[in-house]
Amino acid sequence: MADKLDFKQMCARFDVTPRTLRHYEYIELLFPERVGRARFYGSREIARMTLILRGRKFGFSLEEIRQWLELYDADPEGLTQKQAWIDLADKQLAELDERRKHLNEAIDELRTLRDNVQVDLAALTKA
Repeated sequence: MADKLDFKQMCARFDVTPRTLRHYEYIELLFPERVGRARFYGSREIARMTLILRGRKFGFSLEEIRQWLELYDADPEGLTQKQAWIDLADKQLAELDERRKHLNEAIDELRTLRDNVQVDLAALTKA
């Protein structure tokens, strides 16, 4: 099984905790090969884990990721999956743009408040 990763290797390769890896299996995102109590992850599971972590980085829910991964199993050519990915990406980009807008507003407001307090402090220390 040289072309497969065991449980510890999978955790180390993706820098995830054993609890995270077990959770992904429990919610049926990953399907390792089981030999006795040992688990082994082949290229399919490694690719799925890469996509799961990329999806999490982009802010997708685990349920959205699971549904998207299931589309590949139903349509190996990937047409449905690719269209679903575009739809999910568009939705997520709009949400991230909105978050960025609110974050920029908060940064500007905090910067203005800090600058005003700094001016007040300078005036008090000169007096």
